[in-house]
Amino acid sequence: MADSSFDIVSKVERQEVDNALNQAAKEISQRYDFKGVGASISWSGEKILMEANSEDRVSAVLDVFQSKLIKRGISLKALDAGEPQLSGKEYKIFASIEEGISQENAKKVAKLIRDEGPKGVKAQVQGEELRVSSKSRDDLQTVIALLKGQDFDFALQFVNYR
Repeated sequence: MADSSFDIVSKVERQEVDNALNQAAKEISQRYDFKGVGASISWSGEKILMEANSEDRVSAVLDVFQSKLIKRGISLKALDAGEPQLSGKEYKIFASIEEGISQENAKKVAKLIRDEGPKGVKAQVQGEELRVSSKSRDDLQTVIALLKGQDFDFALQFVNYR
């Protein structure tokens, strides 16, 4: 009998991020407390740029964007937002969307599976993802439950379960 397996990835649906950004921009343009403060949010290449005329307002723009991401099912662990920076008379925050599992994070997850997971479960790093395989599907379910119970500083999704 062939081994069952699944992949652990850290991916973000780009369209969902774009939808969240558009919803945040619409809310910012309509809300009374953002009138006359030059608040905006937009794509700037691969990064997301948030601007306003005060540090508090630009932080509020970030809060609105984060709430829209949560509503669209995107983990905030994938959002890497910088600190507010003064640029001329405007405050700006640059944020980026982190995708993929770094080699060191993949090794941490693989070590956790080896140490705390059921015996006979194998984890292999494959680029920016991790393949977990075992003869028993129940063992794979146990590994998924184990990883969901951990608090990593990056988002995890489980795909290709077969």
